[in-house]
Amino acid sequence: MSENHVYLNGEIVPADCARISVFDAGLLHGASVFTTMLAHNGKVFRLGRHLARLSDNARRIGLTHTATGEELTAAVQRLLQANALPEARVRITLTAGAVGMEVRPTTVVTAVAFRNEPRWYAKGLRVIVNSVRQYEGDPIAGVKTGCYLTRILARQAAAAVGADEALWFTTAGHLAEACFCNVFLVREGEVYTPSPATPVLPGVVREAVIELCGAAGITVHADDVIGGEEIPKAGEVFLTSSVAGIRPVVCVEDYPIGNGAPGPITRQIMAAYAELLEKECPP
Repeated sequence: MSENHVYLNGEIVPADCARISVFDAGLLHGASVFTTMLAHNGKVFRLGRHLARLSDNARRIGLTHTATGEELTAAVQRLLQANALPEARVRITLTAGAVGMEVRPTTVVTAVAFRNEPRWYAKGLRVIVNSVRQYEGDPIAGVKTGCYLTRILARQAAAAVGADEALWFTTAGHLAEACFCNVFLVREGEVYTPSPATPVLPGVVREAVIELCGAAGITVHADDVIGGEEIPKAGEVFLTSSVAGIRPVVCVEDYPIGNGAPGPITRQIMAAYAELLEKECPP
């Protein structure tokens, strides 16, 4: 197996040799933005969309950065080649650089092998409801920053009771997202997902699913407010994320969704997404 390398501020270096300042604002204060992506057949799925969102996230938190889309695109390609990884989880992290010193923003790109659990797709997930509510006025809600501790704790709480994920609701009681995923419901043949204004992260696979539903003639509601009472009424629920793709949910807390197995529309969208992935990231 080849040695794992990372991209750091313009250079491809062995991961064990990569160094950032102990005064880096991303380390000290979480002053960073990131995006996590899927590389399939040596190509990142919708890299341009990820980079556009990353740039927007940096703007939203006032993070000044010098990395261009061209630089980051080349960095990703170089790193996948250096690590010989046709299938990988790729992450780009941008930070503000060292605190109180000459501003030198930090750019880090990592690419590592991963393995998704087959049972997620064949049997579906069990999720719980997170006890912490998402504050609608939170200035970083819907932004991928380095401040992910609350979400990590929620995922740990889910794992502690044998669940795979946790759903988040806003302080107003509206469905938002899961710890690291967007959420979709299916009712009477139509698909619903919380509006980005809820607020939720505008996920790249979320966007792809909306496109796939349109192409398949499935009505999709992507700008609605969804109350918690809608979940028990749903015939199907699924989660979307860049690396894990589309995963059915078959149980929320102790209540089965539908007949407790991945539903037909979820399976249809999963199949369509697999085809889209092959089309946009061919061998």
